[in-house]
Amino acid sequence: MLLAIGAPASAQTQAAAAEALMQPVIITASRSNIEVDKAPQTVVVIEKEDIARQLSISTNSSDVLSNLLPSYTPSRGKMNGSGETLRGRTPLILIDGVPQSNPVRPTGREAHTIDYSMVERIEIVQGPNAINGLGATGGTINIITRSPEKGSFNQSLDVQVTAPTTDVNSDVLGYKTTYRADGRGDKLEYLFSLGYEDQGLYLDGAGRPIGVDVTQGDLMDSRSYDVLAKIGYRPGDKQKLQFSVNRYRIKSKANYVGVAGNRTLGIPSTSVEGTPPGTPAWNDVWTASASYNHYDLLGMELSAMAFRQEFEGLFGADNSATFQDVTIAPRGKLYDQSRSVAKKYGSKVGLTKDGLFAGRAKLTVGFDTLVDEGKQDMYGTGRTFVPQSKYTNLSLFAQGEYKVIDTVTVHAGVRRENADLKVDTYRTLAAYNNTLVEGGKIKFNETLANAGIVFTPVDGISLYASYSEGFGLPDIGRTLRSINTPGQSIASLRSLEPILTDGVEFGARARKGNWEMDASWYRSDSDYGARVVSNNGVFAMAREKTRLEGVDASVAYRFNAAQRASLSYAHTKGRYDSDANGSLDAKLDGLNVAPDRLLASWTANWTDKLSSFVQVQHAFSQTFDDPAKAFSGYTLADATLSYKLPKGDVRIGVANLFDKSYITYYSQSALVEPARYFAGRGRTVTLGYAVRF
Repeated sequence: MLLAIGAPASAQTQAAAAEALMQPVIITASRSNIEVDKAPQTVVVIEKEDIARQLSISTNSSDVLSNLLPSYTPSRGKMNGSGETLRGRTPLILIDGVPQSNPVRPTGREAHTIDYSMVERIEIVQGPNAINGLGATGGTINIITRSPEKGSFNQSLDVQVTAPTTDVNSDVLGYKTTYRADGRGDKLEYLFSLGYEDQGLYLDGAGRPIGVDVTQGDLMDSRSYDVLAKIGYRPGDKQKLQFSVNRYRIKSKANYVGVAGNRTLGIPSTSVEGTPPGTPAWNDVWTASASYNHYDLLGMELSAMAFRQEFEGLFGADNSATFQDVTIAPRGKLYDQSRSVAKKYGSKVGLTKDGLFAGRAKLTVGFDTLVDEGKQDMYGTGRTFVPQSKYTNLSLFAQGEYKVIDTVTVHAGVRRENADLKVDTYRTLAAYNNTLVEGGKIKFNETLANAGIVFTPVDGISLYASYSEGFGLPDIGRTLRSINTPGQSIASLRSLEPILTDGVEFGARARKGNWEMDASWYRSDSDYGARVVSNNGVFAMAREKTRLEGVDASVAYRFNAAQRASLSYAHTKGRYDSDANGSLDAKLDGLNVAPDRLLASWTANWTDKLSSFVQVQHAFSQTFDDPAKAFSGYTLADATLSYKLPKGDVRIGVANLFDKSYITYYSQSALVEPARYFAGRGRTVTLGYAVRF
């Protein structure tokens, strides 16, 4: 895949950018600090210039990822990102190495735990990843927060306003502002950043209000803020101690209720003014970490980190059949809402020794700990939805690389997962017959392996192959809350067994002159995988044999120091065993796999002050076993233009440049439901101004 590096903003920085292109890019998500061009897997790096351009088009973090990664599912455009996958499987999302995914009860909110204005770069390792362990069955997305810049006291302010072009009024406007102060000296560095956003009503390409998802949560008609604080201290040239805390909160303003659409007639869901029942949906997240690095500890590099994350996600009120209990209210009259609460803490320690065996080998060893405690309750009535559960994990790993000859390097590693899940005794909801389920403990002990080889026949061209095993848990909450057979116990539930994946990949990359080319083929198998299914709008988890396979390809050409174009494509195909006979006889639908996608972009610096960016994405039509979930495909275009003023920079971003009317991939292919037949957002214009002082 293409290594995404933003074009310079002015002629004065072009030389520096060209020099940066020559420097090796190190991937910290690999745990062994491997260089991108030496990795035996597909690796993508999204730099802050790319993130900034995307935020001028859309502030939705899922949009940023899907606009830059063709193998990532098109964004739902909502607070809930369930069904958004990487290569057809769930990725492990990290912030500065701290896991954001909740293994006990995934909520689909993991992509919305930080404002991307706080992000320096994003590292993506695609495919199963044995080294990062739990949750990395689809790959790893490591979000790295901003770093302080040189100078004792630097300040920056960024403001922008977004409006549709069909109808401009106060209800549809969106506002966002970010302030940052930072500084870096010889020993001490610090950063403080505050972001706030107020989003209005979204309109589709026909000027209609887009349907609000009251129950799952919506980015439309919401307010959010993010506070990031970091402080670092260098006691010597080869040591660094850093503390970081990030607080993110997004909450619906609850000014609208949804109106169901009509799929047969092609009428999308819309919204009208009104107050939905219950408490508005929110995400509330604290992420904190303390890290220590010693870059020459007896000739080795030590990295150690301790972290803690607290998550609370509230879903909107609904009178679904699942929530009904005639002992509380007549059937159909009880509105309730679920709340997911989780807290996790743990540590990561790694020790790397380079230069072994006459400089041909490097070895990294370490261990990780993780404790995740969570539950899901009914916020209105206090009932148990998913019981209090505790997941405890201790993992040991070793990863090595050895240069057999100057043109051939082999990689190999192993990780041992030692984990257990403890669940309290509980009683399910009335919809599941108030079934008593005996609590207990389940152990998950697995050994994961990975191996790879990189062959570089000539400078700038490399071929690679890899095998890697992934380890994940099924959606434990979905399984526990839906038990309706008496006499069940936690220990007897085979559906709680871990998801183990075997992934293989073959690829090639070339860096010759102004050209960058990448191509890979992959396959990921799981003998007892997990598939998300929908039963009348209620999600459940099916455990079946699954297989994902596909192709990633990209090409980029730099015309000169000021202009660059890129083209990338992803094809993903998923199948599962629908009748438990061992054959993969059915297609995975849009809840589990992305459509084939083609992305194109062109970046240009016309003068030392004026620059532009254009991107086009095409999602190809697709059919599934269920004809009702056929996807018609669509093409979208976006553009940005920025100009450097004597003081600061002004920019304009246009999303959905041609005001295309379309129904989202999720609504067409994942969930056939009138209330969630959502249209995509129509053309919007964002005007922004940024200044450093």
